[in-house]
Parts: sequence; structure tokens; C-alpha cells
Amino acid sequence: MYQKLLKSIARHTLPVSIRSKLKAQLQGTEYCLPVGAVNFGNLRRLKPISEAWGFDRGLPIDRYYIENFLGSHCDDIKGRVLEIGDSFYTNKFGGDRVTKNDVFHAVEGNPEATFVGDLTSADHIPSDTFDCLILTETLQLIYEVRLALKTIYRILKPGGVVLVTVPGITQLSDQEWKNSWYWNYTTLSAQRLFQEVFPAANIQVKTYGNVLTATAFLQGLASQELRKEELDYRDSNYEVTITVRAVKPQVTS
Repeated sequence: MYQKLLKSIARHTLPVSIRSKLKAQLQGTEYCLPVGAVNFGNLRRLKPISEAWGFDRGLPIDRYYIENFLGSHCDDIKGRVLEIGDSFYTNKFGGDRVTKNDVFHAVEGNPEATFVGDLTSADHIPSDTFDCLILTETLQLIYEVRLALKTIYRILKPGGVVLVTVPGITQLSDQEWKNSWYWNYTTLSAQRLFQEVFPAANIQVKTYGNVLTATAFLQGLASQELRKEELDYRDSNYEVTITVRAVKPQVTS
């Protein structure tokens, strides 16, 4: 049977698409659709399906990854915790392990905020204060990101943990955020930036995403529109969300 298939392919007695697929299977390689055979369907469009990252359709794909990351490190969310913007993730993943939750906000007017200001010059926040910092989708909005990382390191207690997520592949549709969106990240850039402040051995950088979820996220589809195995498959060539877990060293006597 194998030899007959090879002869059929060689004699070009089968249609081109079938020949290509069979040849790939016989050679143990992945079949690639020939030029002109791709069916774009609903994706042949110049505007995305949603310009709200998928919030209007369900849970955005990057939020699925963020919650996956925080859930896998929920044991770090304990003691006194500082979160940016609100305490949603502190409450969701910290539970009764949290003894005090604080919220940092850039401008006045947030009733949840216990600290207001700029992370690049937050001298009013005492040093060695927090057991955990939750910093989701924030560093891309800070131009002087190195100064912000120095503040984060300073205000963590020795042994404290910062849990960070930053965007990789994404749309930039929201005008409010677009006007202050300075950076997108990769594994390499995140690793090198944090190594300027934290010891390399205390940093874990991981990414989430693949070509399907990157495409879906750019189109503004929600995580509910993909299967779990599609969302959870990781391909380092398509970094949708980059995550960092960094630990401030314990004081040694």
C-alpha cells in the first residue's frame, strides 16, 4: 500500500492538494496548505471582530492567561498584598491568606486606593512593606519602567514576591490606554529588565499563547470561543502574554 501511494504521488495521478497532504504524512512532516487554498472565512476582514480585546464577548484571551498564571501562584498571594488599580485578583486568588490588601492607583479619585502616585517615584510607600505585589498589564504603560522596577523591589519585604504580567502580541484599540502604551514585551526583554533589579536565580519568566490564540486575540475573540486545549497549548514563537514571578532575596546575617 505504501509503495502504491508513493507511485501515485510520483505519477501525479492524484489532485495536487491530496498529493501534498499524503506526501507530508508519509514523510512524517506537517502538511502545509498550498497557496490559494486557505479559507479565511470570518477572518477575511480589515477590522477586528471586536475592538475591546474580547471584553464585549466574554473573558478576553489574555485575561484567561493572567488568571491561569495567578491561580498557579496563588500561594504567593498572602500577608500584606499590594495590587494595581483594584483588589480584584487579591480577593479572587488570595482569600483568607491575605491579612491586609492595599491598592495603588496613579491618580486621585479611586475609592479603593490606599496609595496614589507614580511607581517611578513612590517615595511615600515605605520600604520592605509587602509580602506580595500583583502587577497585571501595567508596565507597558510606564515609560521609565526601570525606575518602577526599583520601586517594586524596594517596597517588597525580604522574601516577598511580585507577580507580573505584560503584553506581547496584542491589539491597541482602546484610546485611553493607547495614548500611554509605551512597550510590548518578549521573554528576553522581561528577563533582562528584571535581572537588572532581582537576582537571576529568583526570576521565573513564562509565556502563554500560540498562533491560534494570537490570531483570535488580535480579532478580539473571547476565551470562551476556543477550546481549553487550544488555549493551553504553548508555542514560544507566539507570545501573547508574558508572566514574571520574582522574589526579593531574604536578608542574610
